[in-house]
Amino acid sequence: MTLTASSTLMISMGLPVLGALLVVLLGRWPNLRDSTLFGVAVVTFGFVVRTVSGAQAGEFAEATLVRVMPGLSLSYHVEPLGILFALVASGLWIVVTPYAVGYMRGHHEENQTRFFACFALAIGGALSVAFASNLFTLFVGYEFLTLSTYPLVTHHGTEKAMKAGRVYLGILLTTSICFLLSGILVVYHLTGTVEFQLGGILRGVVESGRISHFQLGLLLALFAFGAGKAALMPFHRWLPNAMVAPTPVSALLHAVAVVKAGVFTITKVVVYVFGVELLAETGASVWLTWVAAATILIASTIAITKDNLKERLAYSTISQLSYIVLGAALAHSLGIIGGGMHIAMHAVGKITLFFCAGAIMVGAHKTEISTMDGIGRRMPFTMFAFLLGSVAIIGLPPTGGAWSKWYLALGAASSDQVVMMVVLMISSLLSIAYLMPVVARAFFRPPPADEHHGEHHGHGEHHGHDDHHGHHHDAVEVAVLRAYPEEGHAEAQERYAGAMLPFGRFAPGWTPAEIQEAPLLCVVPLVLTGLGCVGLFVYADRIYALLLPLTAG
Repeated sequence: MTLTASSTLMISMGLPVLGALLVVLLGRWPNLRDSTLFGVAVVTFGFVVRTVSGAQAGEFAEATLVRVMPGLSLSYHVEPLGILFALVASGLWIVVTPYAVGYMRGHHEENQTRFFACFALAIGGALSVAFASNLFTLFVGYEFLTLSTYPLVTHHGTEKAMKAGRVYLGILLTTSICFLLSGILVVYHLTGTVEFQLGGILRGVVESGRISHFQLGLLLALFAFGAGKAALMPFHRWLPNAMVAPTPVSALLHAVAVVKAGVFTITKVVVYVFGVELLAETGASVWLTWVAAATILIASTIAITKDNLKERLAYSTISQLSYIVLGAALAHSLGIIGGGMHIAMHAVGKITLFFCAGAIMVGAHKTEISTMDGIGRRMPFTMFAFLLGSVAIIGLPPTGGAWSKWYLALGAASSDQVVMMVVLMISSLLSIAYLMPVVARAFFRPPPADEHHGEHHGHGEHHGHDDHHGHHHDAVEVAVLRAYPEEGHAEAQERYAGAMLPFGRFAPGWTPAEIQEAPLLCVVPLVLTGLGCVGLFVYADRIYALLLPLTAG
């Protein structure tokens, strides 16, 4: 039986919901539950890729789930920006799943079945947003994503977590209902449709004089601030507050689904509702470039002041999201391409950083940057991945972030927005200021005097987990001995040291016995995403080619 393009599209969005149901049914058998969820993640990505392949072959899938009333339906279609977002969400779900398993078990978290079920539903919501063919469908998927992630934010059930959940729901629901929904109703009133159309649907309304250029800017404001997940200031407080959630949730919020749904919404509305050319002609988006620029600089400055690693990364995310908003607000094809590319580049870079933050918490029980001196000796793979993720966020070769920021700068230059080019450069310098000190502490400062070689500091519920750490390096050393049986133990240990940590020569006194990484399920995903930052540098041309049709309108 051959699946049609429409069937493939609907299955790709339905699989995460099925995964959530299977997680609940298999909750009594954790290993089977988690393995099944990983399998569903892989299959979901496969169907998304198949949808993309069909689009490249000229089969642009369209499907209608429910017709609410004439001219209003829950409908889905495939287009370049949605394809990119869907690939990011479903692709990173594959690496997040084993990481989340390792983290949740290593941290002995409770209510893991509920956690993984809501996680799967959130991915389904993200895919619904990605493939939405009209504003109504996008709004439904957007709200579903908010509600499905609320239990994740409040997972711990503490007073702090519940307060963070109230802020989360309060800001995101208030902005979406008061602003985003109002914007959708205004568009429907003016045009009689909410369908996305390349080049926009508002030109006729503006040319007929039914809405002025100033009013067009106000309408854009309803969408920009209505997409509260984009964390534009002053509607950003929910993001740092949500850091009380487990680190896999932080990765979901900051890289995979939630915040990307916000900036995706703004970019899609600019391209398919307003039209890039109309915004450029009317100047209705100029104000948004300044709001985005202010958010970029203020959030970056605040990030420097935070000692808690997750809080620092949270403000980094607020700053980086506004790169994408800025790309859309420039109202230039290069800005749209740069912003679209940054959706992918930032996702992989930031998920790497949050993976590392979680691994440090599980493996070393550290959350404050000031306590991470010399941690690179203890967790070399984690901190090298952190270095790669940092370079990607800063926007330097050989990582994908260099290309997205390059096209954003070109968009600013082509729009005669020299000030915005300066903002981008200053922001990169600020990114160096809040990310590279973490790397410098890890590799170039000695560990505190009270941390002895090979000694573990876990207590209470972490004790059993810590006992597991000491066997990682032993296993590798045994493998080296078996590979070189003719060598003695001392020679094998020397060979092992050279293979495990080439930069160990910069840390005098380092020995292989110091390596105490987090569980393998935590370390492997962060290494893969760290390498993915480099891979995106090599394959950036494919993302450019994917987004290029957006400039045709």
